[in-house]
Amino acid sequence: MLVENGTVAWIGSESAAGALLDARMTEIDLQGALVAPAFVDSHVHLGALGANLAGLDLGGASNAADILDLVSSAADTGDGIIQGFGWDETKFADASLPTLEELARAAPGREVYLSRIDVHSALVSPQVAQRLGLVAGSEFSGALVRGSLHARVRTAVFAYDESVNAAHRERALAHLAATGHGTVVEMAAEHISGRRDLQSLLAASEEETAASPKLYAYWAQAVTEESEARELLDSFGSPALVGLGGDLNIDGSIGSRTALLRSDYADAPGSRGSSYLSVEQISAHVSACSLAGIQASFHVIGDAGLDAALEGFAKAAETVGLAAVQAGRHRLEHVEMVDEQARAKMLNFSLTASLQPQFDALWGGPGGLYEQRLGTERATGMNAIGKFLSAGVPVTVGSDAPVTPTNPWATIKACLELNDSQARISAKAAFMAHTRSGFRALGESNPLAGQLVTGAEATFAIWNASELTVQTPDVRVSSWSTDARAGTPMLPVLEDEMPTCLRTVRSGRVLFDAMGV
Repeated sequence: MLVENGTVAWIGSESAAGALLDARMTEIDLQGALVAPAFVDSHVHLGALGANLAGLDLGGASNAADILDLVSSAADTGDGIIQGFGWDETKFADASLPTLEELARAAPGREVYLSRIDVHSALVSPQVAQRLGLVAGSEFSGALVRGSLHARVRTAVFAYDESVNAAHRERALAHLAATGHGTVVEMAAEHISGRRDLQSLLAASEEETAASPKLYAYWAQAVTEESEARELLDSFGSPALVGLGGDLNIDGSIGSRTALLRSDYADAPGSRGSSYLSVEQISAHVSACSLAGIQASFHVIGDAGLDAALEGFAKAAETVGLAAVQAGRHRLEHVEMVDEQARAKMLNFSLTASLQPQFDALWGGPGGLYEQRLGTERATGMNAIGKFLSAGVPVTVGSDAPVTPTNPWATIKACLELNDSQARISAKAAFMAHTRSGFRALGESNPLAGQLVTGAEATFAIWNASELTVQTPDVRVSSWSTDARAGTPMLPVLEDEMPTCLRTVRSGRVLFDAMGV
């Protein structure tokens, strides 16, 4: 491959390359490493990812005592609020959580905020509860705060500080570059990192010297009129802001029991989750964005949440016309609980499904979170990526970082091993969903984006991969597709060890380098 001025100028055989090579060129022998288009993470939260990379990792905690021990150790160093992330009580033998009193003893005099892995609920210390005036109720019980109240608490805990926020963003972007990402899609909202944080992020991304993955962003704020949608998008003054939505929440998460369900949670009779947007609000937002030619997007996870979303789209189609809604290229984030009828409606409205396959790897299967919260029947068929594609619904994938690791090969592996065997897809299809499809979902006008072909932007990653093969969920396919004459691209074997990134390049500029060349 010949790269010139940030563009792929030529691709061909090794023998032909030798004939082209001259003194003007720098030659890099990759010693058998794999070169592939850099990944697109279609759903990230940079500020939260950066904060969690620098904060207290609770992902390894197996009970409440482990959480308290980690908090106690953190309390012995530094000052200010103790921030932690990643606990998941569905993996505990005893699902009991630390109490207010226990957190106070673990960190005397310190504020403590410990986010659940899904970032839809958190444990807080008495100091946080007192400062924010939290009162015991349905959304604040024990030390656990959830639902809309958690959004308010999180906004207060992560109050904007330019130097702190900038450090978080830079740390997150460097981490994504080091994991082979050339493009990231930030899902911003007032309850996540705030408008000032997004404005600073957009401004930094437009600097010519910015050596970081290319940025696109969505802003989650509901609108009701076409003019309001235009004015809101224009007020950011950045072409990198491509839509209004992303984590514009229709509901919450399954882990925190705030995803909106048609019937009760299996482990919480009488509870069906939370609704944050009405059908009328959804319809008004879709109508306004469709008329303005702006992409809309919603966070939706539960089946009743999806019912509300699709009813909102239907009402919008009645108001502004089906063609206008279809032309909007709107998308739904997460969209985990979907039946055939709902998929058909998504296709009719030309919606894209933005999915996180590692959710299934983390929480699917016997005894997993889905089965605990939903029961066996409803837990079957979650994250049905292959069924979306078979129905004609476009799919793009990402991490929802910091909820799941920013490991793109683990995402592809999850697609191969979905707990619903009928929903599994090949490694090639998963790779496409994590590269080219990410640009299509954004409405990127460059048809070569996400590819390594002559004339394309030289955005790629180099990987240390010990073995390459064709991987599909159906062994009958592998027998012919591994034949060289089939032309099926081979990808790293994804078994015990994931490929490691050696270098990430965006438009010919090195973002990350572990090659030492």
